[in-house]
Amino acid sequence: MAFGNPGPLGLWAFALTTFILSCYNAGIFGAHVSTPTNVVVGVAVFYGGLGQLVAGMWELGSGNTFAATAFSSYAGFWLSYAALLIPGFGVGAAFSSSSDTDTDDLSHAIAIFLLAWTILTVLLLVASFRTTVGLVVLFVFLTTTFLLLTVAEYNHSDRVKRAGGFFGIFTAIIAWYNGLVGLLASQNPPLFALPDRKLHSV
Repeated sequence: MAFGNPGPLGLWAFALTTFILSCYNAGIFGAHVSTPTNVVVGVAVFYGGLGQLVAGMWELGSGNTFAATAFSSYAGFWLSYAALLIPGFGVGAAFSSSSDTDTDDLSHAIAIFLLAWTILTVLLLVASFRTTVGLVVLFVFLTTTFLLLTVAEYNHSDRVKRAGGFFGIFTAIIAWYNGLVGLLASQNPPLFALPDRKLHSV
């Protein structure tokens, strides 16, 4: 039995969820940069989380270790990020005091969370140099996004957070483009080809 290419699903699940969160981080479309981002919880769980997890397992079955690792990892990111915002997980309640110290502790805890994902993204950026130009550009922008958001949380900087939001929006657009490349190429015959030059064979 022949299976389709799960790449577009994984990339678009990542792109759409990233776009929604990044619009809030950037403070555009009427949202303030400090507006609660709970609206992203549903899509983070069901599309960014479960959608990418399915794509990752599908890629694992097809022997594509890089894509399987990337999709499954970022599925874990979106599910764990959603857990930060869901009251039942108790993360917010642990920092529920109104004192400045507890506020700093929460921001620093989130900064550590984002720093860990920045490091993982750097490793995937290195691995992406054996794939395509489009994926390399995607991971460069994603690394920058995570780094800016880490700094923003640690320093309580809305200005840096907005910059991270705009980089996140560009990251989402690049991910949508990469997904579209794979989707169009999967048509039989292909509808038309978008540029996506190979760097090295995996």
